[in-house]
Amino acid sequence: MSGGVDSSVAAALMVREGHEVAGATLKLWGGSSDSGCCSVTDVDDARRVAQVLGIDHFVFNYTEEFSRHVVEPFVADYRRGYSPNPCIECNRHVKFDLFIQRARRLGFDRVVTGHHARVVETARGRELFRGADPAKDQSYVLGYLGAKELDVLDLPVGEFTKDHVRELAEEWGLRTWNKPDSQDVCFIQASAGREAFLRQYFEPTSAVMVDVDTNEVVGDVPAAELVTVGQRKGVTPGRHGERRFVTRVDLSARRVDIGPLEKTLVSGVSLLGSPRVNERITLSDGDAVLAQTSAHGEPRPGRLYVDEQGWRVEFERPERAVAVSQSVVLYDPQEPERVVGAAQVAP
Repeated sequence: MSGGVDSSVAAALMVREGHEVAGATLKLWGGSSDSGCCSVTDVDDARRVAQVLGIDHFVFNYTEEFSRHVVEPFVADYRRGYSPNPCIECNRHVKFDLFIQRARRLGFDRVVTGHHARVVETARGRELFRGADPAKDQSYVLGYLGAKELDVLDLPVGEFTKDHVRELAEEWGLRTWNKPDSQDVCFIQASAGREAFLRQYFEPTSAVMVDVDTNEVVGDVPAAELVTVGQRKGVTPGRHGERRFVTRVDLSARRVDIGPLEKTLVSGVSLLGSPRVNERITLSDGDAVLAQTSAHGEPRPGRLYVDEQGWRVEFERPERAVAVSQSVVLYDPQEPERVVGAAQVAP
């Protein structure tokens, strides 16, 4: 129970179905934070919802594990100029690994969360599908769940729209019914920002911004590690006001190249390791896939290839480049709500 409306309703649904339920909130970050899902207020909200539901509530401390599996790799990736996704890493290593193990040791049969996705029983076994509300679908951030996690996991609010979840919470008297969704990285203070957080660990690289069409220096960048290929925000327009996008970041040369949109397009992406996640699903060379490269991005049609160099997704048509360390979650073109694999973009 994160202290939000979705996990509150998920717990309430289990109670109403007659299950023996306990609520658990994870303390993940020991540093200062004014945003995200790890604050003292969130813990208090979860505890109070548990009281209304008449269930036990526990707080489990995973600050050391969270730092090792999420924060330290986050900093290391940025130091190398990559673009990590800490929420995905938290799900992979803490919420759906360490926490599930603990729940089983404590004698619980199931783990239930408030994520907007669905676990569906298919002819192959339990598989991950998109949630019913396209605007709130979270299957992308759960794309790395394998068979052993899916076999003990239930995602009841994935069957509802977010509006309906709030209606249920209000009807049942849950204090979180109108609580805003968490949007920020939980261990970074929104009032300070990502650059200030990273400066606690290393000095970011200043760089010049170069327009590749004219080879002119058109500006400066105080922290090149925070610039992403394909980015438009903060990019100097062309001579005649044309839109410009980041086309390349070279930390060693202290240079950020910018240019027209077509220069950010790529034919595909190489993957780090195999995208085979759920052991029940077979992926083969030449398979057609839908590749989603951000939490709410449009799935891109393409094909999956593997050779001595590793796995790669080739897009049906040129697409915007995807930053190293971002995740590519694969869906079935014949059944577009079905997740079939996931992997990070390779350097």
